[in-house]
Amino acid sequence: MTSPGASAERDDGFITTTDRILTVPNVLSVLRLVLIGIYCWLVLGPRADLAAAIVLVVSGITDYLDGYIARRWSQVSAIGQLLDPLADRITIAAVVVTLALRDIIPWWLVAALVARELLLLALLPALRRRGLSALPVHYLGKAATFALFVGFPLLLAGAGPAPWQSVIDVFGWALVIWGLALYWYGAVLYVEQTVRIVRNTPLPTTTTRR
Repeated sequence: MTSPGASAERDDGFITTTDRILTVPNVLSVLRLVLIGIYCWLVLGPRADLAAAIVLVVSGITDYLDGYIARRWSQVSAIGQLLDPLADRITIAAVVVTLALRDIIPWWLVAALVARELLLLALLPALRRRGLSALPVHYLGKAATFALFVGFPLLLAGAGPAPWQSVIDVFGWALVIWGLALYWYGAVLYVEQTVRIVRNTPLPTTTTRR
């Protein structure tokens, strides 16, 4: 047993360095959830696209700081390992749906991202039967999220008739397509990791009372 605040590494790849809930990374994850609410209002309400793009950039910066601070100052926590990817997924889901509603991106892109999330969701029952709540965040998943967090604001800023917006739109699409590819590659790695865990981790035995 580890003392509060001590580092503990588990066989499934999770590294927890603190059991505290109120940490800087966790606060940043909650801040990202607040920012996505502001973003949705800006895009669907007044349609202040540049302001909404700035909000997404700030959200992406907090996402980077979240992981950096957690590792650099030993603030990785069990709740943070759930909250961080949850904030990522809610942010991406909100962004792609609002952009599709504005006809800035096609619905097939939304379907591709949703299908990836459904695939990962399908892995959870097998993990939970073995005492795990989720898989540790993979660097490819974070790289894909970063590419999408940069690409989507560019698409939003480039949704206009000005020549400079057309240039921004091209760069935005390049990052979004690259992020989508990394997103799915990361999903394949998650599936492989789940298969290894299922093979190497026996189901917990249950005792029956007599």
